[in-house]
Amino acid sequence: MTIADDAWCATTPRKRATDTDVTLGSGLKSVGSALDVLECFATDGELGVSDIARRLGVAKSTAHRLLQTLVSRGFVEQDHSSGLYRLGIHIYELGQLAQARNELRHAALPTLRGVARSTGLTVNFSVPEGPDVVFVERLENTDGVRILGHFGRRLPAHCTSSGKVLAAFNESVYQARVAAGFPPRLSNTVRTAADWEAVVQKARSQGYAESHGESFDGASSVAVPVIVRKVAIASVSVFGPTLQVQPAVGQLVPLLTAASRRIAKAVGN
Repeated sequence: MTIADDAWCATTPRKRATDTDVTLGSGLKSVGSALDVLECFATDGELGVSDIARRLGVAKSTAHRLLQTLVSRGFVEQDHSSGLYRLGIHIYELGQLAQARNELRHAALPTLRGVARSTGLTVNFSVPEGPDVVFVERLENTDGVRILGHFGRRLPAHCTSSGKVLAAFNESVYQARVAAGFPPRLSNTVRTAADWEAVVQKARSQGYAESHGESFDGASSVAVPVIVRKVAIASVSVFGPTLQVQPAVGQLVPLLTAASRRIAKAVGN
C-alpha cells in the first residue's frame, strides 16, 4: 500500500479569516494571523520564517514576529541548530485535553474497542466539521502495521466512506461539501456534484458507505452513521488493505451497524 506523507491534507482547505474577524479590528486580525501560522504546520513538520511568510503572503518581519509570539506561549518551538520552527508542546497539551473532554468519544470508546477486537482492522470514529470529517478516535489494527498513525485526522468528506455516510444522513454535511467543491485526491475520488449525489444516495439507500482507493492507494473503508434524533452526528468505520476489506463488506456492515446503535443509545438516542 502506497501512502504519500502529505496526502492526508492535500485537498483539505485551510480555514480562513471571516469578514467578522476583519471588522472587529487589528487585534483580532493579529489573532487570526497567529492561527494561520499554526495551520501551516498541518502539512509540514518544520518550517522556516521564509516559508511562513510566503504561505501567508506577509513580510518576513511579520512572520518572525508572529512566530516569536507563539514561541513565547509554547504553541511553537524553534530548533536552534536548524533555525526551523515546529509545533510546541503546549499544542499537544491542549489537544490531549480536547480529546479527553470529548464526551461523544468517551461514550463510543468501549464499543470501538470491541469492533477493533472483532475485526483486527483499524477502527475510526469521525464527526463532521464543515465539508470535512475529523477522526476523533483511531484504534490501529492489531497486526502491528501502523497505516495511519502518523497521518492527520481530517479529510475532505468526498474522499471517505465516513464522509459519504455522514452526508447521506446529515444535510448540512452534504451541502457544505457541495459548496466547497470536489478537488481530486486519487483517480477514484468523487470529482463532480453529480457523482457526489450518486454516492450519497447509494449510502442513504444501503445504510452504509464504502471507499476503495479514494483516500489512499490500495486501501478501503466501510462506514455506518451514528444517528441521534434522525441526524448523523458521527460515523464508525473500519479501514485496511482493499484485498482484506472489500471481500468482507457483507460481514463488516452488520457488526458496524450494531456498534453504531450502541453508541447512539449511549449518547441518548
